[in-house]
This record gives sequence, C-alpha cells and structure tokens, in this order.
Amino acid sequence: MGKRFNVTADCKPNLHYMVDLHSRLTQIKSYVDRGEYFVMNRARQYGKTTTLRALKEYLKKDYHVISMDFQTQMSDVKFRSENLFSVAFAKAFVRMAGELEGADSGHLKMAIDRLKAEVQERKEEVALVELFQYLSHICGAADKPFVLMIDEVDRAVDHQVFLDFLAQLRGYYIDRDQSPTFRSVILAGVYDIKNLRQKVRPEEAHRLNSPWNIAVEFKVDMSFSTGEIADMLHDYDKDHGVGMDMEEMAQLIYDHTSGYPFLVSKLCKLMDEDVAGSEQFPTLKEAWTYAGFLEADRLLLGEKNTLFESMVNKLYDFPELKEILYSILFAGKEISYNGLDQAIGIAAMFGFIKNADGVVAVANRIFEMVFYNLFLTSAQSQSTDIYKAAIQEKNQFIYAGHLNMDLLLERFVTHFDDLYGDQPETFKEEDGRRYFLLYLRPIINGVGNYYVESRTRNMERTDVIVDYGGEQMVVELKIWRGNAYHERGEKQLLDYLEHYHLKKGYMLSYDFNKNKKIGVKRIVLEDKVLIEAVV
Repeated sequence: MGKRFNVTADCKPNLHYMVDLHSRLTQIKSYVDRGEYFVMNRARQYGKTTTLRALKEYLKKDYHVISMDFQTQMSDVKFRSENLFSVAFAKAFVRMAGELEGADSGHLKMAIDRLKAEVQERKEEVALVELFQYLSHICGAADKPFVLMIDEVDRAVDHQVFLDFLAQLRGYYIDRDQSPTFRSVILAGVYDIKNLRQKVRPEEAHRLNSPWNIAVEFKVDMSFSTGEIADMLHDYDKDHGVGMDMEEMAQLIYDHTSGYPFLVSKLCKLMDEDVAGSEQFPTLKEAWTYAGFLEADRLLLGEKNTLFESMVNKLYDFPELKEILYSILFAGKEISYNGLDQAIGIAAMFGFIKNADGVVAVANRIFEMVFYNLFLTSAQSQSTDIYKAAIQEKNQFIYAGHLNMDLLLERFVTHFDDLYGDQPETFKEEDGRRYFLLYLRPIINGVGNYYVESRTRNMERTDVIVDYGGEQMVVELKIWRGNAYHERGEKQLLDYLEHYHLKKGYMLSYDFNKNKKIGVKRIVLEDKVLIEAVV
C-alpha cells in the first residue's frame, strides 16, 4: 500500500507524505544541547506529536530520551493526589528507562531498579520529593544525559499536583550544579505553562509566580514553508506522475493556510482522495489544478472536523476572543499586537491570530473563513431581513452554472435601501460589509466560496474575492469619501484586476450623503469594465 496524506495522530515517514523535519530537529537539538527547559506550545494539530517522536530518534545518539504522553499514560485519577501521580509517573519512567541502551547493566540498571523496587514495596506512599531523589540518582548514574519529553501536558494543567511536579523540576534545574538532573525538559501542548494560572484555581489568579519561569521561549517555526510543501508534493508527484506545477500549487496552499500543518495536509488529502475521481475532476491531473484546489478548499470549509469544532468552542469559552475577531473581520479595526494583553495572548496561543508587522491579523485565510461563516450563519444573522431576502431570491442569480454578479449587486442595492435606508449613519458604516456578506453567502453556499483580501481590509476598503464555478470575481467594498477618494479607489481596483488577470470588476460603495444617488452603473476604464453600485 502506498503513502497517503495524514491528518490523524502523528505522521510516519514510511506511511505518509510529510515535510522534511530535519531543519526543525536541528534547531530544537540546539536548545537541548544548551540544557534548556522549554514548552513546545502550539495550536491543536500543529505537528507537535510528530515532531516529538522524530526528535526522540534524532537525539538518542547523544542522549537518553524518556518520551511520555500524559493522554495515554496518565488517567485523570492519577492526578487526584501527589502519591497517585508519583507512583504512576515512576512506573511509566521505569518501563521506558529499562528499554534504553545500556540500561540492562551497570550503575544505570542499579539506579532504575532502586526506583522500581521503591514503587513496588511502598506502592501508594511515594511522594514527589522522593520520586525526584530517585530520578536524580538515575540521571547521575547514566553514561549520557537524560532528556525528558512530555506530550499532551494540557491534560494535567487543571491539577495542583502538576504544578507541584513543575516546582520539583524547577528546583532541580536551579540546583543542577549540585544534584544530577535532566539535561533538558520539553513539555508539549496547546497551553503555554506561563498561562497555567488562567486555568488552575481561578480564584487565585493574583498569584503571578510560575513554577515554570525557568523555561526559555521556544522560537522554532513549526509551520510549513512553501519550499517544504513543494518538496512534499514532489514526493507525491514522483509516486503518482501527476505532472503538476509543484511550486505554483505549494504557493497556493501556503497562501490559504500560512503553513498550518493540519490545513496543508488536509487540503492535499482532499485533492488526492475526494476531488480526484469526482465528476468534475475525474483524474488526479485535473484535481491538482487551481480549480481542483478551490474545490478542496470549499469541501474543507464545509466539513465539521475536530480542529474547527475546537476553534468554535474556544470562542464560547473566551468571549473576548470573539470580540477581537469580529472587530477585525467586519469593522476592519486595526488592533496593535501586544502579547501582554490577555485576550491577544490567548488568541495567539490557540493559533487564531498572528503578529503582522505589529498589528493583530487572523492566522490564515482558512481560519478567516471559518470565523466569517460562523458569524454569518449564527441564528441572529440568519434572522436578519437581508439574509432572508437572499434566501428567497438565490435561484435567480445562477444560470448555467454561472453567478450573475451584476444582478446580485443590483438586487442588494434595492434591498439594502428598502431595509436600512433610514438607519443612522453609524449603523451603516459598522455593518454595511457584514450585510453584503450576509446577502452573498446563502446565494453561493454549497457551490462557490469567497474570502476577504487581508491586504486591503481596513475601515475604508475591503476586497472580497468570490470563486464560483471556476470563475473569479473581485468586489471592492468601500466607504464613500468624496470624488477624489472614489477615483483612487477605481484605480486601485483596476490594479487589482490586473493582478488577478480579470477584465471585469465590481465596486460597492456605501454613501452616507443625503443627496446620494443609489443604483448600479457600468463604467469602461482602459480595457476593463467596472460595475459600480452605490447604496
């Protein structure tokens, strides 16, 4: 059986198409060589487990590596008391240490056997202090330094005993010149340990001291670059003989995912397994095209997967995140990136946002659309009159598989003026773009897709890119600021059409002057046609 793209559990080189991790492993090893303790905290399904398993093999020549997984090795009951945790941890440690090279003889074997005997004899009476004394003996008896890696530490962050465990690690780290201990400790999970006080005992949130303040910042970029994606596609193409343009497809994937590992693999998996063989794309060669990619993108945004479900749940757990995202996506608000701000820090920790030249931006185009669709399909949004109007008229905009954007804008102008023409100016400025997307989405839903071009999204201008039936349309949404500004907007739209190799573009202006003339008109500029609508 050949390799496949994988989106569940860890990736294995002999079974799955995956990027080359060597550069990351080299960078992480430099932390270990320096004796650093750190947290590999990244968002869900960001390749943490795959990286840790590869790292274990990469380090074993120079280090004794103990790699634990709190999700599979430590049940919730083990965190109920210090003794239960200590015994469970010791048993897991002894089992893995006994498999290390050189652990079957000499001083290392004696030290491991001492911990094993202590657990067997005293059973539930081993405290953390005693556990670490034995761990120190084992580290001191080894011919190579020990490295401790713990995956899925999020399972432990709600338990006080885990804080006490970290405190012991911290104490031995500080005294490492006097007592043998681990050369390096690597914890992996979504939550950064410095944010533990936000999860453990919230009534004591005023306690700022962290038992993990010894850790250094983990700066290794775990997202996939376009070059790494292209190399992975080259391996795939070599097996299947697709003949795709690897660099172009890699850039397209990166533009939509910003290299988020799960999203990259998922889109590739969809093109390989779902798009290829469909009526519209019967062969692999046809699937691995721009049109095939757009189909995979549409399928991804229409599915219910664990990553998207987790994202939505986090918005309900942390309402301040929803406020930040909504203000960025719909109001075009520019928020300065400040990692000390609690809401921004949490959003970054979950992978929702990134620092884009000092400004908060949604992490990638796929996430933007997940959030847009969530906000636009809420019960409150679907109850709006503009959404209901789109539902009632949606069939008249599609003919022979093509979207009639001219008619769509014409009808939107009419509905918007009828429904909201008498509303206050501030209402229209804040919500005008949202209402256009509310009108657009049910019309193209299930067949087409759209995204908002982040480079042009601000309080005055937004470019919406609509893909439907293999056709692409650019709709510029803007606030009317006078004739001079309007003319500059036309020039910007022309440049944008040139970038997308399009001959026709659309402009929707929100004019709040009392003497405005609403309607739709056709303008020819140079070799381009602009359809301008004013509401």
